[in-house]
Amino acid sequence: MNIVFAGTPEFAQVALEAVIAAGHAVPLVLTQPDRPAGRGMKLHPSPVKASALAHGIEVAQPRSLRLDGKFPDDARTARAQLEAARPDAMVVAAYGLILPQWVLDLPVRGCLNIHASLLPRWRGAAPIHRAIEAGDAQTGITIMQMDAGLDTGDMLLEAVESIAPDERTSSLHDRLAALGGRLIVEALARLDELPRVPQPASGVTYAHKIEKAEAEIDWTLPAAEIERRIRAFDPFPGASGRLAGEVIKLWAAVPADAKGAPGSVLAASPAGLLVACGDCSLLITELQRPGGKRLPARQFLQSAGDPVGQVFVPRGA
Repeated sequence: MNIVFAGTPEFAQVALEAVIAAGHAVPLVLTQPDRPAGRGMKLHPSPVKASALAHGIEVAQPRSLRLDGKFPDDARTARAQLEAARPDAMVVAAYGLILPQWVLDLPVRGCLNIHASLLPRWRGAAPIHRAIEAGDAQTGITIMQMDAGLDTGDMLLEAVESIAPDERTSSLHDRLAALGGRLIVEALARLDELPRVPQPASGVTYAHKIEKAEAEIDWTLPAAEIERRIRAFDPFPGASGRLAGEVIKLWAAVPADAKGAPGSVLAASPAGLLVACGDCSLLITELQRPGGKRLPARQFLQSAGDPVGQVFVPRGA
């Protein structure tokens, strides 16, 4: 088919490559505008844009698709490009812009979304992070026929992926990206025969966007909840705590039974920093000082000194 693709990050890049490899024509790719990144804050293309250009595909980067919005010229230009592409269908994966009704109506076969959860659980922007944070045992990919709602469209295909007890967002992301690529290719191949299944009215949850402000740990929470959050926030935004005037990134931890005042460092050894939480404690095994690298606790302590008796500053203090 003639496919217009809309997506931005690496998760979407995997799907774009899969659609191209399956032999579909992709005359146009929509992606977010280039963003400043790195120490020099130079503009960098999205992973999807980089792939599109490597394949010689035309790229559109509107700031909005709303014809009556803040950037109507962008929307009108994008509409002309979409109409010229004459898509049979649009495939959408982590694009980052809301599609107005005129976009949903333009492709002959509509717009298909690759969503990284088993809908209706974890609709919204951060389904992978939130599934780990909540302690879910499984998640997956849903291929959905898009409508005007927020991830509310009919389901076409889904596949389940287990979440390991020590799962991090980084590892689960990569498996779900590969699964999404395989599933969208299958959905396009079987589009005529796939039943459209309305989402259940029960079991709806929302995966709100991850904010940097969430990174700072609230040590009054239960140890198990904090441990899940550390894994969910790897690699972004990275869980953190303020100790001895420094913001320390926390990358790995193991629940422990010791008790004490929340945030206090009860012990330190090559195995890790034992920090009291709201109920029990966590043995922090991988940490990072400002400007440094991720280090196992043994190496971290060589440069940080003995933190026993110090307290991670309470969140918001």
